[in-house]
Amino acid sequence: MSKKLEPGAVVKPKKTCCKSGPRCKRCPTMLKRLEKRGYAERRTDGKYVILELVPKAERKAARAR
Repeated sequence: MSKKLEPGAVVKPKKTCCKSGPRCKRCPTMLKRLEKRGYAERRTDGKYVILELVPKAERKAARAR
């Protein structure tokens, strides 16, 4: 997976959240939040495709506890 969540990157979410401090980049909760904000799209196989470059402030907000 790319570090910057670049457009076109395909991310396979983990089964469950690991409940770490800032959520990890594969956390299903973080990916769902990015989907709600329009930065990601869920495919039929359960993976997410990043649609556009996610700004740092949006990443931090999505990963916050």
